[in-house]
Amino acid sequence: MLKGAVLKDDDWEEVRIKNGAKFLMMGSADALPSAPLEKPKFVEDMTETQLASALSLPAGLTNLGNTCYMNATVQCLRAVPELRDALKRYQGTTIDTGNPSASITAAMKDLFDAVQKTSQELPPIVLLHFLHQAFPRFAEKSEHGGFQQQDANECWTELMRVLQQQLPAITAGDAGAATGAEAASNLSFMDQYFSGKLSCTMKCVENEEEEPSSTTEPFFQLSCFINQDVKYLHTGLKSRMEENVTKNSPSLGRDAVYSKKSQISRIPAYLTIQFVRFFFKEKSAISAKMLKDVKFPVMLDVFDLCTPELQQRLIPLRTRFKEQEDKLVEKVAEEKEKGTEKSMDVDHVVRTTRKEPFSFEDDAGSNNSGYYELQAVLTHKGRSSSSGHYVAWVRKNKTEWLMFDDENVSPVTEEDILKLSGGGDWHTAYVLLYAPRVLEIEEPE
Repeated sequence: MLKGAVLKDDDWEEVRIKNGAKFLMMGSADALPSAPLEKPKFVEDMTETQLASALSLPAGLTNLGNTCYMNATVQCLRAVPELRDALKRYQGTTIDTGNPSASITAAMKDLFDAVQKTSQELPPIVLLHFLHQAFPRFAEKSEHGGFQQQDANECWTELMRVLQQQLPAITAGDAGAATGAEAASNLSFMDQYFSGKLSCTMKCVENEEEEPSSTTEPFFQLSCFINQDVKYLHTGLKSRMEENVTKNSPSLGRDAVYSKKSQISRIPAYLTIQFVRFFFKEKSAISAKMLKDVKFPVMLDVFDLCTPELQQRLIPLRTRFKEQEDKLVEKVAEEKEKGTEKSMDVDHVVRTTRKEPFSFEDDAGSNNSGYYELQAVLTHKGRSSSSGHYVAWVRKNKTEWLMFDDENVSPVTEEDILKLSGGGDWHTAYVLLYAPRVLEIEEPE
């Protein structure tokens, strides 16, 4: 630099230097670095495939013609690590053509393995073939010759039933298992990790003298019914727990109205909740969609939906959760008092922890606290279940999420997930998958 002038690299023009002048040299005497052989590519200029490879994103699944319903379902189920492990142990093969359920399970195993090994999109041709073979309605063609769009929740339900038939229960020799006797009392792995139980009481409204009846009903999904009063997920779940039904009364000898009260007597590790958004319009003969905005939480607590007996079993671990959270709050307060520069957010306190089991010792695959954390969301965009588009949104870690839009995979934020509650033509939550909250105990320093 020279006052009043700009110097060039190869010519100083008429600049005169006096004897004894001092120069400050900046830079290196080494040769200038050469230009990169490969032109740098910015994120904004990358294709979806290049972006997935650069960010180490998992593989997307090719849309084979209105198969987004299956792709979204598979990506949501793949978010369950215990299910991935159970499929790895599965011994069946796709060669077993005499058993469609075995072939579907083996195809899912192979697809899960392939997704783990690449970030390139994969065509789920084999799984789709056996799905069509086992459930011909999914193979229906449109008037244009392509596959018709299908209901993703129906696909979800059928895959759950298939896996229920094929995946054996966790035994004492498997990691994280309980006793062999406990495993024997369950039908399958899916019963352990995805199935809950409802304790139901029926009371005849029209005949007070008729004795109430009690039954236990298994479930793989809870339903959130939507009406004008439902603005939040929990409200929709509770409304389903108390309802009036019509059935035959043995004391009256005719159909009568019964009040039905349900409470959860067993909660699975992974809880599936369906928003009942579609209803049949007779006039237009289509399955229409309710677009109403229904908020759902990232952290879900189902304690008040459980039976008193189950609530008593949940209290010990819930108390430990509260104690751990209080300790973290105290630690943050101490950091503030010391005036340290560390983050004051409880979620960002650096600590060494160990994870406590999320299931009861005598019930592998259960939830022993009633606390859940949102793991995946299956959304629908459109006005009918037989049209539109399905997408999977899956948690990657505590702070990051991924959107699986068929073969396109991209990172999204938790704020994006909470915008999926409905209210317009944007992607709307249809099925929620909640995972158990895991208690992390801080190890002594």
